[in-house]
Amino acid sequence: MYGEFNTPVNVITLTDTLQYLSFPDTTTNIITLKYAISYVSMASAENSFKREIGNRNFTAVQNNAQQRWKEITDQIRVEGGTTAQRRSFYTALYRCYERMVDIAEDTLYYSGYNKKVNHTTRPFYVDDATWDTYQALHPLRMILHPQQEADMLQSYTEMYRQSGWMPTFPRLYGDHPCMNGFHSTIVFLDALRKGIPLTDPDTAYAGMKKNALMATMLPWRNGPNGPLDSFYYTHGYYPALSPGDTETVSTVHPFEKRQAVAVTLGHSYDDWALSQFAAALKQDADARLFAARGENYRHLWNPGNGFFMPKDTAGNWINIDPAFDGGPGGRDYYDENNGWTYLWQVQHNLPALISLMGGEKRFEARLDELFRKDPGMPRYELWHKFPDATGLVGQFSMGNEPGFHIPWLYNYAGAPWKTQKRVRFLLDLWFKDNVFGIPGDEDGGGMSAFVVFASMGFYPVTPGIPIYTIGSPIFSRITITLPENRRFTIIANHCSDTNKYIQSARLNGEVLTSPFFTHQQLTQGGTLELEMGPSPDRRWGASVHAL
Repeated sequence: MYGEFNTPVNVITLTDTLQYLSFPDTTTNIITLKYAISYVSMASAENSFKREIGNRNFTAVQNNAQQRWKEITDQIRVEGGTTAQRRSFYTALYRCYERMVDIAEDTLYYSGYNKKVNHTTRPFYVDDATWDTYQALHPLRMILHPQQEADMLQSYTEMYRQSGWMPTFPRLYGDHPCMNGFHSTIVFLDALRKGIPLTDPDTAYAGMKKNALMATMLPWRNGPNGPLDSFYYTHGYYPALSPGDTETVSTVHPFEKRQAVAVTLGHSYDDWALSQFAAALKQDADARLFAARGENYRHLWNPGNGFFMPKDTAGNWINIDPAFDGGPGGRDYYDENNGWTYLWQVQHNLPALISLMGGEKRFEARLDELFRKDPGMPRYELWHKFPDATGLVGQFSMGNEPGFHIPWLYNYAGAPWKTQKRVRFLLDLWFKDNVFGIPGDEDGGGMSAFVVFASMGFYPVTPGIPIYTIGSPIFSRITITLPENRRFTIIANHCSDTNKYIQSARLNGEVLTSPFFTHQQLTQGGTLELEMGPSPDRRWGASVHAL
């Protein structure tokens, strides 16, 4: 650290480990310290200090920070809505800038992935958690700051070069073994398909492929694969233990457990994404291999009870209550949530999920049941078992990441008016402009990005497929300033708390009958105009599905 006081200072040494500061100028009433830190060297800290603060006083630094934040928040301008809604929206947008963090200092940075000081000509970003951020935060940044997203993914690629593994929870000190899944693969595919300039896609692909073939899928573990992973490669699902069985694999985390259903579903999505990335690079054999693995979720679909359920190594169903069994957080089978939440974790193949459930009407009915289903136990008992399942509406959990895409799924079953109703209700109920305004873990902008998208009235249900689905904007006009000064404007005529239902829509003057539009249509700039009303128009968007 390098710093400067605004007044002379004496350093008094008492022992080898204890010092204190003395300020001899008794006429100074306010003492200020300006400082900069470095992970590289004291000299680098001093250079950063002189470049970023220098001779500026506190007021000048404060004014500069306010101006920079104003430029950021002004990138999305909203009109209409209430003061409380605007405050919640901009607070959420502010929080979306917590992750990732650029630690490059001029042309140097210290990497926890090779334990060295490295030279660079571009930013080096750390501090991400893709289980939390792949669904909404990365997609939001791909709209607002595509070059920054490119720099972040290049940092991921550099981490692979330096450590030998593609990270999923990259921290300053290295990849943090947290949660489950290789969801950075989904982010890379989403970037590729949205035209984000990936500097070295072949190296990135090599890292993602190595993870898929050689890294352990065990939750909260890093390193090479083991016997459970080998079983998955052969049989297409992660095997679970029956209630009361003793764990036989020493590498399983004693608290996080196997999470067998969640691991199978999550890696099905990851492998689908890897197959699509492989196809884009003309790696046809790999594309076929990973496409087949992308269908592994099917092995755990139990048509008898209509849930994704665990199986043992013999392929037998393990008879559990998917709403409650599995130990703390359901971690023997699911993760932080129960089987009701994981019922919808096939974002990469929603038509197949609809088919498994018996068609659109049955799919819609199961969504209705999710939001109405009583937990069937006192709240203290539920939250003792599932402390992360917060923001509850029936069995739906708004306060945890796996639920973000669920209220938008009505759009895929011909009932978009229910998405409009549900999302508006969830915003109003759980995201107030007060101390109760976040119903669960914020997770560095993951949940806030959901709020930003939902408030604007559209959402990326399947990162990796460059399509947005439409909800119900809470503002009458939203203007997004894009790179090269292009603008995408959403106009919601007659929008209000009552008028939350879409009656008709136009995109760039053309009639829009589908509740979907593409990333390209957004980034080219244009206008989405919605006519809003107080009652559902059940015809709008009912017979046209995803592009």
